[in-house]
Amino acid sequence: MELSHDQVRWIAELAKLDLTDQEVTLYAGQLSHILQYFERLQALDTSAIEPTASVLPLKNVLRPDVVTPPLTPEQVIANAPDSDDSQFRVSAVLDE
Repeated sequence: MELSHDQVRWIAELAKLDLTDQEVTLYAGQLSHILQYFERLQALDTSAIEPTASVLPLKNVLRPDVVTPPLTPEQVIANAPDSDDSQFRVSAVLDE
């Protein structure tokens, strides 16, 4: 399937992209190659393949919930880049 430049511009508009004419030409070729690859994949007979959401087995990797003693304030801020009296000091993000 070959995409026209108008189709690429329409896709770019949906994605809120402002493309130059050179980019439109480049992406038209690249997207057309991708769609041709999908057309080849659609030609494969997959009727004997069972539908699946994932090829990996589903497995929870959570650790057991074990109660442990809490960290001391000194341990909590030990690796903080900046602290003051057992509190994290961070740069201001809002104007005062």
